[in-house]
Amino acid sequence: MRGGPAGGGVTACLGIPYARAERFAAPGPARWDGVLDAARPGPAAPQPPVSRLERVLGPGGELRQGEDCLSLNVWTPGGGGLPVLVWLHGGGFVTGSGSQAWYDGALLAGRGRMVVVTINYRLGALGYLYVSPEFAPPNLGLLDQLAALGWVRRNIAAFGGDPGLVTLAGQSAGALSALALLRHPDGHGLFRQVILQSTPAGVPPYSLGEAAEIGRVFLDVLGLRPADAGRLRALPVADLLAAQGETARRTARPMAVTPPFQLVAGDGVPADLTTGTRIRPPVLIGTTRDEARAFFPQAGAELTERLFSEGSLRLAGQARSAYAYRFDWSPPGSPYGACHCIELPFVFGTQRAWRDSPMLAGAEPARLGQLTEQVQRAWTAFVHGGSPGWPAFPHVRHVGG
Repeated sequence: MRGGPAGGGVTACLGIPYARAERFAAPGPARWDGVLDAARPGPAAPQPPVSRLERVLGPGGELRQGEDCLSLNVWTPGGGGLPVLVWLHGGGFVTGSGSQAWYDGALLAGRGRMVVVTINYRLGALGYLYVSPEFAPPNLGLLDQLAALGWVRRNIAAFGGDPGLVTLAGQSAGALSALALLRHPDGHGLFRQVILQSTPAGVPPYSLGEAAEIGRVFLDVLGLRPADAGRLRALPVADLLAAQGETARRTARPMAVTPPFQLVAGDGVPADLTTGTRIRPPVLIGTTRDEARAFFPQAGAELTERLFSEGSLRLAGQARSAYAYRFDWSPPGSPYGACHCIELPFVFGTQRAWRDSPMLAGAEPARLGQLTEQVQRAWTAFVHGGSPGWPAFPHVRHVGG
C-alpha cells in the first residue's frame, strides 16, 4: 500500500477498500491485486449533486461517485499504540462522503497524536431501502459501517493505531448511526467510547411496516410492483436516484427532517435508540444552540429541543460516564445562529474547506483559530483519556459562547 505525506509529519492513506458493495446485498470481502495506490480517495456513494443544507454549509466539493464505494481513509502521525478516531459523516443518510475536504483528518491526527479514519458507506435507497426480507436486509449502510469497524480492528495497528483504543464518532446522521452501533449487538467490542455530535435523537428508526410502505412508494415511482423488486438490481443508478428524489417529495411532511431512507428497526436496531440498557462506554455528546435553523430559518428553540437536545440529554443521563456540551458560537449577526453543522470546521480544523460556507460568513479568522484550538483540545483529551476536561453530566459545557 502506497500512501503519501499530508503535512505536519502525517501520512495519508486514502481510498482503502474495506468491503465490496453488491447492489442490495450485505457487504462482501474487499479484494485487490498487487500494491494498492492509496494516494487518491475512493468514490463517494451515489447521491444527488446538491445537499439539502448547501444554502447553509456551502458547496461540499465535487464528488466522484460509484457503487463500488466502500472505502476508508487513514491519517497517521506515525508511531505505535495511538488512539484511533473513526468518523461517520452526516448528510441525512442521503449525501456526503468521508473523503470530503471538510473531514480531512491531517490536522487533527497531527495535533492530537491519533490515527484518524473516515469512511464511506452506502446512502439513500442503495443503503436503506426496505422492501421485504426476501429482497434484501434492512440497513445496508449500517452493515457497511460495521464492516469498516471490523477492518479497523484487524488492520489499524499497521498504521500505528491501537485497536483497543477506538473512539467511534459521528455527526447528524453519522451520530445517529454511531448510536445505533452502540445499541447493536454486533457493535460490542469494536470501539471503546463514542462521540455523538448533533444526534437527531428525535428521529426514531422506521418500523419494518413504515419502511416497507416507503419502499412501495419508491417502486411505484419506477412503475414496479413489490413482486418486481428484483428488477431494481439492473436499473441504471441515475434512475434509482431520480426515484429516490421523487419518493422524498411524495413522503415529505411539514417541519419534518426525517429522510425517506434511514435506519429501520430490526436485526439489532431497536425501535427506540434513546432508551434501553445503561450505556457503558464513555460518551461525549452535545448539540448546537440553534440546530433547527439550518433546516428552517425561522425555527424556534422548541424544534431544536424536540429533534436534538432532549434526546441527547436523555442519552447522557443513561451513560455510566457522559460529558455534555452545547456549541453556542456563531458569527456576529448571522441569520443561521449556532446552527446544525457549525462545530464541524473546528473539530477537524478545516477552515479552508469551509471558506465559502454561509454559516461562517463574517467570522474573524483569529476567532476561528481560537475555536479550533479549544474544540480540538477537548476532543483530543476525550479520545486519549475519556474526558474532555470538564465535569461530567449533568454539567453541560457551553462551548464558544
